Amino acid sequence: MSRTQNGSNAPQGEPETTSIQIVAEVLSHAASHKLSPEESSAVSALPPRSALLVAHDSGATGSRFLLDRDEVPAGRHPSSEIFLDDVTVSRRHARFVRRGDTFEIIDSGSLNGTYVNGDRVDSVQLDNGDEVQIGKFRFTFYRSLRSQSDQ
Repeated sequence: MSRTQNGSNAPQGEPETTSIQIVAEVLSHAASHKLSPEESSAVSALPPRSALLVAHDSGATGSRFLLDRDEVPAGRHPSSEIFLDDVTVSRRHARFVRRGDTFEIIDSGSLNGTYVNGDRVDSVQLDNGDEVQIGKFRFTFYRSLRSQSDQ
């Protein structure tokens, strides 16, 4: 037996293997996504209790989707408010649900899942700068920072 770097014993003659996780790709793309001046203006002008999804890294790059209702469906179904034309997107893939001044994304039992900051989720409250991925589409989530009294 020989001693490994961490002090455990490894059988002699067997190569020691090390598992390395590459975290650079896992880090939230949202942190590196820079808003254009137009996108920045749109986020600043958001009415209270609303949010904006800004698309990047897909065929919809630059598209913006306003979340200003209690429930906004996203999917491949033509009646979806956020229509995502991609075979990896389910017809009724996910819903953005407003709860007071916050938003939650709820996966609607999609085949390929809904991801927030790289993690597959069933339901999660969204924070400013979160990256949401549905199929090949990636969005950055921005919530209005204005309160009802600012109107």
